[in-house]
Amino acid sequence: MPPKPSDHPGAAPAHHPASAPLPPQRLMPEPSADGHGGAAFAPDPSFSWSAPMAPGGAPGAGRPVVSFGQPEGYDEQTRPRPLGLRIQPRLAAAAACVVLGLGLIGGAVTGSWLIGDSGDGDAQDTFAAAGSLWHSIPVDRLFPPTVTGQGAGPGGADRIWTRVAVAPDTGCANAFDPLLRKALAPVGCERLLRATYIDATRSYVTTVGLLFTTADAAAMRSFDTSFTKEGLDRRTDLMPRPYAAKGTPAAGFGDEQRASWTVSVLTDAPVVVYAVSGWADGRAVDEPEPAEEAMQSGATTSVAQAGLGHEARGLADRVERALRKNVGPSTEKSS
Repeated sequence: MPPKPSDHPGAAPAHHPASAPLPPQRLMPEPSADGHGGAAFAPDPSFSWSAPMAPGGAPGAGRPVVSFGQPEGYDEQTRPRPLGLRIQPRLAAAAACVVLGLGLIGGAVTGSWLIGDSGDGDAQDTFAAAGSLWHSIPVDRLFPPTVTGQGAGPGGADRIWTRVAVAPDTGCANAFDPLLRKALAPVGCERLLRATYIDATRSYVTTVGLLFTTADAAAMRSFDTSFTKEGLDRRTDLMPRPYAAKGTPAAGFGDEQRASWTVSVLTDAPVVVYAVSGWADGRAVDEPEPAEEAMQSGATTSVAQAGLGHEARGLADRVERALRKNVGPSTEKSS
């Protein structure tokens, strides 16, 4: 047994007999022959907080000395100290992610410049396909014999139109008034298709037209902007002309009978869609109105009260839908 430590400060430590050093990996003291603990194993002073000392200054018998990492410290007022060593790796990792993300974005942009955007190619194919519809599909698919317009009438009333005449496909030389023909000149005229419809009550007639242009997509976008910005779609001197077929309810539908109209310049197809409406009894109209004005809530003119703005806009919208449907589902829009 080692001598009991002196209770007096400053007393010289007792001399211990030399013993063989313990193996570095052994944490438990070797038991003596009498069953009591042998020479005390002194823990590394730098880890002295990890094993409480037993009375008398020696580690508790049989208790291993376990070393843990340095715990997060607190200052004298028990406030946590900033852990700079932990924050720095996180900042470094975040910076690496940002750099990697920017690199991926830059690579994607560069790749799109080199190989082109597939979406642009699809749009170009659709644009070209739409331009050929005037000679590639039957007329019934562009101008259906019967057109249903759910909610197309005043107050959301349904409308049904029946086709009464189809004009032969022609050029644009005599199809428009001189001023409108001049206004449409920037996009050219490849072919003009027209059909005239009558409503279910046989009160109104409407001519709807599809002008296939020779312009490309950029020219159509530019023309749409200028046509709308300058208000050309609202000028009464730029109204489209009707198609009055002999021997039909629309036989008396001439220039003087035009009551309301709409013109729509498409930007995803080389087409201008228009419609012009009037009374089926052939009455003349002194003050025609663009469909957008005649459809406004509270409009009190005879054209608006009769719903002729809804006739023109509703039929033009449905024919435009049929056009888009024939190109493909990706171009069809609801209206």
